[in-house]
Amino acid sequence: MNSTFVFVNLFAFICLLLAFRRDREKTRRALVMALRSFLRILPMVIATIILIGLILGFVSKERISEVIGEQAGIKGVLIVASLGAILHIPSIISFPLAASLLRGGASVTSVAVFITTLTMIGIVTLPVEIKELGRKFAILRNSLSFIIAILIGLIMGRIL
Repeated sequence: MNSTFVFVNLFAFICLLLAFRRDREKTRRALVMALRSFLRILPMVIATIILIGLILGFVSKERISEVIGEQAGIKGVLIVASLGAILHIPSIISFPLAASLLRGGASVTSVAVFITTLTMIGIVTLPVEIKELGRKFAILRNSLSFIIAILIGLIMGRIL
């Protein structure tokens, strides 16, 4: 068992005990809210695990590497940048997916771009953003975020 895992969970457990000691009812309500939130995202987590399994089961490492690996170049980066901008996946689920892609042959650059566009750009949420922030600002923010995500990925690929 990893020491970080033990430390983080022990710390969380101690904090939970302290919270119970301070205010039992508030802590109970917080735990109920956390459980509801967990149950709400559980189907998405299970679907993502199944999707990752299917992708890695049916798509060879060579194919993943060919499309979004080092030799894919800027074309691979643009593919994952577009996917990340379009998909609406919570960050907490995207990290295991990214790790699987790395193990499957994807480049660090592609994975960095995928995670960055996934968290910075929201094509699915763009109509709400336009309504709240205005068309010009929303489109400018998403466009600049797309470019910055690609730059971040390219820098990450050069450093690592």
